[in-house]
Amino acid sequence: MSLKTKLTNNELTIGSWVTIGDPSIVEIMATAGFEWLCIDMEHTSIDLSMAKILITTIHANDIKALVRVSKNEEVIIKKIMDMGADGVIVPMIKNKAEALEAVSYVKYPPQGKRGVGLYRAQGYGTRFNEYKKWVDEESIVIAQIEHIDAVNNIDAILQVPGIDGTIIGPYDLSGSMGYPGEYHRDDVQKAIEQVKISCAEHNKPYGFHVIESDPVNLIERIKQGCTFLAFSLDFFFLGDSVRNGMKVIKEQIK
Repeated sequence: MSLKTKLTNNELTIGSWVTIGDPSIVEIMATAGFEWLCIDMEHTSIDLSMAKILITTIHANDIKALVRVSKNEEVIIKKIMDMGADGVIVPMIKNKAEALEAVSYVKYPPQGKRGVGLYRAQGYGTRFNEYKKWVDEESIVIAQIEHIDAVNNIDAILQVPGIDGTIIGPYDLSGSMGYPGEYHRDDVQKAIEQVKISCAEHNKPYGFHVIESDPVNLIERIKQGCTFLAFSLDFFFLGDSVRNGMKVIKEQIK
């Protein structure tokens, strides 16, 4: 079953986040059984050249490649899709107009306004017709809900054709409410709950990026109704493992 189909059916899918620009990271994470990996171009030093390498490596490991682009902007989204990404996660979608823009940058006319290029995704000019059909049927657009304005406009965002799901950005959402990083506050949790309710009403995937590497936190989100889940990220998996290991060692040799 394709990732697009799972999103359409609002079925559980679990991926993770790539922030370190090295294909070895993808090859290591691929051994875990993720269905998709998201390359983060918003808050990392990963550039377009490295993004292409990472997309290619993700696909070589039979995983779907999503990219969290730097912003909701036509050129960056067009370039990422032309490189062969399966879809984009678009940050700071705050209203219907911005959701419509994001979809239009991914889709060709008449649904969108994406310009036609003949790069990797199109088989370097040999598979454009097949790719055009794929874009219509399988390309993915996820709206990142990380501002209180998005919460207030969530119903309108979810009704935009071509928006396949949402993912909560808890740090920025709490920041937009005046409390950066304090996403456990009652008022922030109330905002998150509002998104959850709207997603259920519109039968759209309710997504969340669970930052912690402890799987207990992700399992709890599944119980809460999340179906599009990002499980931690590369440097937390690495850092938490070495820190916890050294903590145990130091305690045992006291």
